[in-house]
Amino acid sequence: MAFPNSYPSLNPVDIYREHIATSLAPIFGVEPSAVFSKLQWTQTQDKGDLLLPVPALQIKGKKPQQLAAEAGEKFPESDLVEKPVVAGTFLQFFFKPEPLIKTVLDSILKNKKGYGTNSNLGLRDPSDPSKGRKKIIVEFSSPNIAKPFHAGHLRSTIIGGFIAKLYAAIGWDVWKMNYLGDWGKQYGLLANGYKKYGSEEELTRDPINHLFDVYVKINKDSAVQDAPIKELKEKIKLNKEKEESVIELEKELAGLIEESEDEKARKYFKSMEDGDRDALALWEKFRDLSISKYKQTYARLNIEFDEYAGESKVAPEAIATVSKELAETGVSEESEGAVIVDFEKHGAKKLGKAIFQRKDGTPLYLTRDIAEIRARYDKYHFDKMIYVVAAQQDLHLAQFFKVTELSGHSEIAEKCQHINFGMVRGMSTRKGTVKFLDDILRDVADKMHDVMRKNETKYEQIEHPEQVADTLGITAVMVQDMSGKRINGYDFNLEAMTSFEGDTGPYLQYAHARLSSIERKSDVDLTKLLSAKYSLLKEQHAIDLVRLLAQWPDVVQNTVKTLEPATVLTYLFKMTHALSSSYDILKVIGSEPELKEARMALYEAARQVLHNGMSLLGLNPVER
Repeated sequence: MAFPNSYPSLNPVDIYREHIATSLAPIFGVEPSAVFSKLQWTQTQDKGDLLLPVPALQIKGKKPQQLAAEAGEKFPESDLVEKPVVAGTFLQFFFKPEPLIKTVLDSILKNKKGYGTNSNLGLRDPSDPSKGRKKIIVEFSSPNIAKPFHAGHLRSTIIGGFIAKLYAAIGWDVWKMNYLGDWGKQYGLLANGYKKYGSEEELTRDPINHLFDVYVKINKDSAVQDAPIKELKEKIKLNKEKEESVIELEKELAGLIEESEDEKARKYFKSMEDGDRDALALWEKFRDLSISKYKQTYARLNIEFDEYAGESKVAPEAIATVSKELAETGVSEESEGAVIVDFEKHGAKKLGKAIFQRKDGTPLYLTRDIAEIRARYDKYHFDKMIYVVAAQQDLHLAQFFKVTELSGHSEIAEKCQHINFGMVRGMSTRKGTVKFLDDILRDVADKMHDVMRKNETKYEQIEHPEQVADTLGITAVMVQDMSGKRINGYDFNLEAMTSFEGDTGPYLQYAHARLSSIERKSDVDLTKLLSAKYSLLKEQHAIDLVRLLAQWPDVVQNTVKTLEPATVLTYLFKMTHALSSSYDILKVIGSEPELKEARMALYEAARQVLHNGMSLLGLNPVER
């Protein structure tokens, strides 16, 4: 019979699930598929390879403990699994070593990079491939042009890149989108600042740093002007209370406001919105230079975007349509000159109130977001849309999805998901100033280079040490970021992340390099590993390592449910610990030729799974 979501040719454990389900079904008097769906993988190997919680079958008439005992007794002789171990209401299944080793090593050595992936899961209808693949848009990173690419953007970039790779691994059609903060009054401020403090040469050489410096300077000017304006406003307020004349003071205030950088910025941005060619040309230049610089940073993190969208790309007419619709359907209402959505009136008290349009008629983020999501749906007809945005924006995203639903587009709202995360604390360069991601990555790479130099013999064997140090540094940053649950923030710790001790990025890279080194020194023809005599792998260390390698396709499946990079990392560290305790027992060099080949097949399978896992996380595995 066919089991839903079972792919024995891609996932060795599915062979065992089907076998156990078919053997147990007549004993319990249920359909095999009912047993199949309840089989769980175990947290530790002493509990078996698969676990069946008998109460989950909801069989009436007998106590679960009694049912478990009977099933353990009646389970038929099997070539694949040992007699189940009865542990209270659980049945623990241990796979027989010899067939498992053959099945798992064959699967890994044949499928290579494909082991663990499953493109069938991306089909809209697995029984009819002509219906095409499911489409997902992952929106992540989303920095503001001319502002530092800070820690929040780093987390969004790492998590978003991982989610995109994960969905690609299970066969979805993935579209990676970077929705830039590239519009608004701050561009008026920046453009005016550039006229005052900008340098064409500096802009071409280092666009983001230069624009940021300009932005800081013009903001200081603006802050200096704010004080007397604030003072005058207070004076006018007091005079009005005393019923004294304020005509002269108001004239003075109007003059100060007119001359302020803030007002000039507002006017400049208005000229951009009105289509002023020169203003738009300068803005376009800032945007293009910033994007080309971002692309270099993203390349270091193994990320490419399919589209650089942005607030600027949202059509004004689309915003006007949304505003009109919401007013006509009674979703929005006027309040003190502004337009708001009062969620309490729509049965969502927790969401409070959201301003939709300011008193001066300018739309806010919420308006733009709703217009943008509709345009995306019309263009891409996506099956899922994921926003990777910090937890501080939880309320905004919840309001945004709710308004989309209230405006009659529940089919779009249902396909949207917010993946949130906690913040990074204490992220700064060695000089102590928080600046750009590139500065941080350079710092970590320098630190890794210092660590590498401590072992002169090994250091001399590396062809491009700076490049390897950079890769190790990026791995260190990314693994520290992905180690805990997404929602937890963490302290950015340069010493801890660059260590080769403990569960760090450099430790994972070292594990991969060590396996590559065994291959180089073994003098075994790797193309002949499929014909190796696996039956020689009798040691418990070899058996337990294969049991772990068998779990990788399930780990990928489970990660699709959690969308937590830590699910993958936890598995990889567990596997590399098992590996490092095997080296002294399962020696390759100096062994008999047949045993050497069999052990090499095991190590090559482990290296492949480690490579696949690291690649899924967005890491570049090193060989030396």
